[in-house]
Amino acid sequence: MAVIPLGGTRRENLGKGGARKARAAGQIPGVLYGHGEEPVPVSVGAREFDLALRGHKGGNPIVNLAVAGGEYTALIRDVQYDPLTHDILHLDFQHISLTETIEVKVAVHLTGLPLGVKDGGGILETILRELEVRCLPTAIPSSIEVDVSHLNIGDSVHVSEVAVPDVTILNDGAETIATVVPPTVMEEKAPEAVAVEGAPAEPEVIAKGKKEEEGAPAAEAKEKEKKEEKGKK
Repeated sequence: MAVIPLGGTRRENLGKGGARKARAAGQIPGVLYGHGEEPVPVSVGAREFDLALRGHKGGNPIVNLAVAGGEYTALIRDVQYDPLTHDILHLDFQHISLTETIEVKVAVHLTGLPLGVKDGGGILETILRELEVRCLPTAIPSSIEVDVSHLNIGDSVHVSEVAVPDVTILNDGAETIATVVPPTVMEEKAPEAVAVEGAPAEPEVIAKGKKEEEGAPAAEAKEKEKKEEKGKK
């Protein structure tokens, strides 16, 4: 991993007010700590920082930070962003030595199309998106590639199956990185009729209407018969 040159200045105005003033002047406030030294408040130009790291791939960039006449090899341990504007609000620089191992987290990059997805319609699930490793700063990988092309439905790949040259993986070997699960089947149910309490069923209404229709002609015939008998008398 290449070490990126970066210039900075010691920050005199501290606290939230000092940080706001630094950002208003186009600077990113930060702190340099590590190696048993007193933390040093620093600031770097926002544009200079963007240009310096534009070509860097992956996480854990290492910079050669020039501050107040001194130069420090530092790992950018944390970057805080504004949730709305995504502007950088604060930087944490950890002073390190290129000859001493450090512990960092590295992103996992899954490669290949699993057999269970291609042939069985399964779904690839990522369980671990990063691994914690120990290595020399110059040996930090930009990402850790994990081949999942051999996985069938029900298969998993574990931490113990991953090896990276000059890097010690600190996660438990039994942890699952990714797995292929069966496809999800949605069952469609037919809508059920809901009976309203107290309301007559539809067949009963039809039957009642039919009886009334059948009874009407009979009543008319009986009334006609009475009139004929009166006429004879």
